[in-house]
Amino acid sequence: MKITSILEDKKIEKRIAVTPDVAKKYIGLGFELFLQENYGLHLGISDGEYKAIGVNFLKDEKELINSSDVIIQLGLPSDDKLSLIRENQIVIGILNPYVNKEKIENFTKKKINFFSLELLPRITRAQSMDILSSQANLAGYKAVVESFAYFEKAIPMMMTAAGTVPAAKVLVVGAGVAGLQAIATAKRMGAIVFATDVRMASKEQVESLGGKFLTVEGAENLETEEGYAKEASEDFKKKQEDLLGETLKKIDIVICTALIPGKKAPIIIKEEMINNMKVGSVIYDLAAIQGGNTIFTEVDKVIDKKGVKIMGEKNILNKLPISASSLYAKNVFNFVVNLYDKENKKININLEDEIIEKTLIK
Repeated sequence: MKITSILEDKKIEKRIAVTPDVAKKYIGLGFELFLQENYGLHLGISDGEYKAIGVNFLKDEKELINSSDVIIQLGLPSDDKLSLIRENQIVIGILNPYVNKEKIENFTKKKINFFSLELLPRITRAQSMDILSSQANLAGYKAVVESFAYFEKAIPMMMTAAGTVPAAKVLVVGAGVAGLQAIATAKRMGAIVFATDVRMASKEQVESLGGKFLTVEGAENLETEEGYAKEASEDFKKKQEDLLGETLKKIDIVICTALIPGKKAPIIIKEEMINNMKVGSVIYDLAAIQGGNTIFTEVDKVIDKKGVKIMGEKNILNKLPISASSLYAKNVFNFVVNLYDKENKKININLEDEIIEKTLIK
């Protein structure tokens, strides 16, 4: 069995799907591994480092794709690369099937097997493959670091002979994996941290990290069976808005992480709320790529609204590509192990396996 990963468009994606330590594991499993020349060079990983492990290199992208059984990527390959993929080949990545639905359907007709790892079920056996959690963890951390860099005051409380500098107040909107890491990071750096989420189960997690959980009176538990947030009722939204509006008047930094899979991000922080925030406050919107949690969020721009800076990036993980690649590559390897029949040395698409059945795009 031959496995490969081709170069991503580095303007969009700096992460890689196969790191040297994981390459060694693929070869140990019985795969022949082929990569494109200069595959990891932009991250400081030379071709020689891969070759020493037993990785093969090909210059021609077409030959690389045609000769492989399994193709591992970050995002969905471009149309010209997809057109080179043949029947029964396997493509694994973060394929964003909600956005790319039509495009993927056109190629599934060719009997290409697409596995999209953001569709993994929330079960214990899938935790080692959970790319959403590993990448969101890093995104939550980096969002705090980026927002603190734009905040023009000290973060922790400082007591000096000249007077006391108060600790910055941080609000995290959405206490999923990214939000919880944002809470932990902000707390470690000395901020006073508040958090809000529509899932009541988050309260205990937020408080265990030292954050204060904000909840409205008579709150509903808006959590799906899979553990994701779902849309709130109009009554809940109104109560939440009132609470947020009052809270934001005292907040210095907001980290927005609220997302609903496959849908536009909910607008949580309204114009009036931003108008009432303190001059010099910062909002980092991790939901920017899905429209943002504020009405002013623009991808890869810092918007100034009456002294409040609002920022969000298309791919914040491009600022942590080495760490993100390391975790992603391990997640994907664990997924491939689950697909691989070691005895017969072939891929076994067993649809009775929940992990395989849920991630295969049909």
